[in-house]
Amino acid sequence: MSDALKSTLDPRAFGRVAVLYGGKSAEREVSLKSGSMVLKALQEAGVDAFGIDVGDDLLQRLTSEKIDRAFIILHGRGGEDGSMQGLLEVAGIPYTGSGVLASALAMDKLRTKRVWLSLGLPTPAYAVLASEDDCRRAAAELGFPLIVKPAHEGSSIGMAKVDSVEALIDAWRGAAQYDSQVLVEQWISGPEFTVAILRGQVLPAIGLGTPHSFYDYDAKYLASDTQYRIPCGLSAEKERELQQLTARACEALGIQGWARTDVMQDAEGRFWLLEVNTAPGMTDHSLVPMAARAAGLDFQQLVLAILADSVEARG
Repeated sequence: MSDALKSTLDPRAFGRVAVLYGGKSAEREVSLKSGSMVLKALQEAGVDAFGIDVGDDLLQRLTSEKIDRAFIILHGRGGEDGSMQGLLEVAGIPYTGSGVLASALAMDKLRTKRVWLSLGLPTPAYAVLASEDDCRRAAAELGFPLIVKPAHEGSSIGMAKVDSVEALIDAWRGAAQYDSQVLVEQWISGPEFTVAILRGQVLPAIGLGTPHSFYDYDAKYLASDTQYRIPCGLSAEKERELQQLTARACEALGIQGWARTDVMQDAEGRFWLLEVNTAPGMTDHSLVPMAARAAGLDFQQLVLAILADSVEARG
């Protein structure tokens, strides 16, 4: 698989590349780590790359700097939700990853679920929470346990697993501090998997394990006891099923370039789609680099492949 994924472009062909990272979202600290690693890899590969910590001076930087293309490694709102993609489209700067619509859809967990359900793709039953009465209705309809999520956050920020109406109301209030729109989903008991795509290829699935109640922010970025299984532990037939499902899930949203899909498996072996990340983490704890290594790409080759897709997709 690795030869098909590797970039064959001369690093100088990318021109001057702005690595956009940091920003103002709740995922700023993760983005700073991802961006520094991406920038270092590009520079060591011979790419004329420089970093922009996205702030209030971004428009001035985009117009005053010579920029031939942008590597978007902003996580969360303001970078992964279509707004940065739209700005770069207007500025005429090619960029990595998905376009405006796909980015906006994938960042919105509610609309993502609606698209998937319209196509018959499996995703956990859910409700939208805007009041204590909504919480009580959701508890009666969905049962416990449940998982509460801000609709427009990533990295498990604002998420909580709950087992009672009182805990659900508290979790809704907590999530509402991050987002005006809050979802609650049926809890799927079973193993969790994540599957990355890169340049149209589905990478090996990763099985996740954590002693935490779920794969939360600490398990993703800080803990040393999180388990990553590659091979993922599924039979060859079930892994193919998982890969095909995630490919269909990404296609439904119009995903381009690279992304990572999170999936649960229940006790009967059925898979349930959770969400798609269109600018996944690229830190030393991150999953896409792990999957790329399993496919035969080191970190530098992965970064170059992502950047090469921006040339093929947007010139």
